[in-house]
Amino acid sequence: MKVKPQEIYNLLQKASQTNAVIREILIGLTWTSCQVESIGLCMSPGQANRTLPWSGTLVNTAIANIAPWLKSWNSYEATVAMAAINAVINPSSALLASAQPLYPNGSANLAVFEHFLPLIRGKRVVIIGRYPGLSEYEREADMTVLERQPNNQDLPDTACEYLLPEADWVFLTATSIVNKTFPRLVELSQNATLVLMGPTVPWLSDLANMGIDYLAGVAVTHPEALRQTIAEGGGIRIFETGVQYRVLKLE
Repeated sequence: MKVKPQEIYNLLQKASQTNAVIREILIGLTWTSCQVESIGLCMSPGQANRTLPWSGTLVNTAIANIAPWLKSWNSYEATVAMAAINAVINPSSALLASAQPLYPNGSANLAVFEHFLPLIRGKRVVIIGRYPGLSEYEREADMTVLERQPNNQDLPDTACEYLLPEADWVFLTATSIVNKTFPRLVELSQNATLVLMGPTVPWLSDLANMGIDYLAGVAVTHPEALRQTIAEGGGIRIFETGVQYRVLKLE
């Protein structure tokens, strides 16, 4: 049964109903983590903020009280909520347990593109977000990158209305859930093979009913190294120290 992509926010909130409490929140330069029994991740907001009213108060807060923040238009609240939700649902997800671990020959942060390269050669590919080092794959496939702050290689994100309906493959960052662009981008990508990717991915089976064809998220492999890398400002280095990409085709 088809589910409107706008429902992702209600489904994630429902899936994270628990009595568990937050043990730790780390808001790093690139990644935000939430420690419950396990660690959940979300990409950090791009802009700094010196006046978060709740800083220093979140430890021992119930996840059920934080999950509604995912609907907030405050980017820090939504980010913390996404990390907290992922900390609850991902470690016990049967989808994550059955996903294929990736062992790339190249850069670990680009493992997803290396994995799909044989399938996307000769196809019209649109990627939401500029991934560091992506240029090595742009030489091998017809890739167009959409960015909110585009460089001379990219197109502005407003081009999504024109390019996504014509694409063969779309690689969509799961951070789109947090910034609220997810529903529209998914709607525009219904004619494409759609991959939801990144450490922010929630391993939720309902995504298949929204038109998501593949999940390409991460498993936490070394929690302490991951925490340290995030706390020390790490970006793509988390793929070398604390997480591993995994891919699953949704049925």
